[in-house]
Amino acid sequence: MIRKPDRKLILEDGREYTGYSFGDPGDKTLEIVFNTSMTGYQEILSDPSYTDQAVVMTYPLIGNYGMADDDYETRTPTIGALVVHDYNDEPSNFRSTHTLGDVMKQYGIAGIYGIDTRKLNRSIRDFGTRKCLLTDISTPLEEGLEKLRACRMPNDAVSRVSCREMWFSPAKAAVSDTAGSAADIRAARPKAALFHVVLIDCGMKHNILRSLNKRGCDVTVVPWNTPSAAIKDLHPDGILISNGPGDPTDVPQTIQTVKELLGCCPVFGICLGHQILSLAYGAKTYKLVFGHRGGNHPVRDLETGKIEITSQNHSYAVDAESLAGTPLVATHVNLLDQTIEGVKCGKDRAFSVQYHPESSPGPQDSAYLFERFIGLMRAEHDGLSPEAAHAEFKAKEVSHA
Repeated sequence: MIRKPDRKLILEDGREYTGYSFGDPGDKTLEIVFNTSMTGYQEILSDPSYTDQAVVMTYPLIGNYGMADDDYETRTPTIGALVVHDYNDEPSNFRSTHTLGDVMKQYGIAGIYGIDTRKLNRSIRDFGTRKCLLTDISTPLEEGLEKLRACRMPNDAVSRVSCREMWFSPAKAAVSDTAGSAADIRAARPKAALFHVVLIDCGMKHNILRSLNKRGCDVTVVPWNTPSAAIKDLHPDGILISNGPGDPTDVPQTIQTVKELLGCCPVFGICLGHQILSLAYGAKTYKLVFGHRGGNHPVRDLETGKIEITSQNHSYAVDAESLAGTPLVATHVNLLDQTIEGVKCGKDRAFSVQYHPESSPGPQDSAYLFERFIGLMRAEHDGLSPEAAHAEFKAKEVSHA
């Protein structure tokens, strides 16, 4: 029997796309974006940075390798919806434990397939991200447009995806969520750890945590609105500001916390954390027309001249002109549109990148940035130059392997 279309996507400019439902059947009003990655739909589905967004996958076949228990980037996915050309609910993968559609139903994530995703993605590229409504095919266009006009997109996404209390993940450990007081966490730290990092959770991907753990760092994860005094009380060797969803100006508490922590120890920002660090120094951010989302963005390291192929997922960027008058200097630039992809303040041993060195999904070109962060902590601890600290860390890393 031929299945009739039962789902539609309505854009706020009046465009409609009809298709077939999978995942959660409820109506969803979201921001529509695209991702150009050819693999990694599970990591995309479970990346908290996609909260309140409908992600259009440019690669046509989605769901074919199912969902593996070990590949989630967060325990509770908060993405709004997936929009795909061809959905497969009979995965072929020995690691798969569930279908993509079943997981989407479990977490209330809507889906539509069978539409012309090439046409839709060209529309996003040409006209930018917009509000969209994923609804039943019987919904009249004017009714859908009225819902979109009446909807105001929320600006509390970070508070919804951040952890509620601090928790501790020891070096080389699997990701866990052992909660406790600051004193409990200090007492639990093993002596063999290289350094203790406090990770400010704005919607972190767990591979950031894994990347630190496997390099010998204990990590204490704290909520997005943790005061600077509470973070200092944990006596960190370094502070990492994670990725996360939404407009960075929506989290003034985090910006103020970072501002008060600058100079106390090395600081590393990733994606939203890059924007927050820049705002803490007095720079400005702005929204891109359609954002950067995919695993093939070329970025030049201005200090070495090397080009990295990077994994990206963000709607906002740091205003290059606003860096003037701040202690920040640009360190990386996107070769597609010349946007700022990295900044640093040498005096404070603080730096950040707009892209994802932990990838998941994506290329591994940028993993060295975790080693750079550890090198700064080593330099802080031993009074070494960053170059000497990095060389010593590499030798230490071999002994931990």
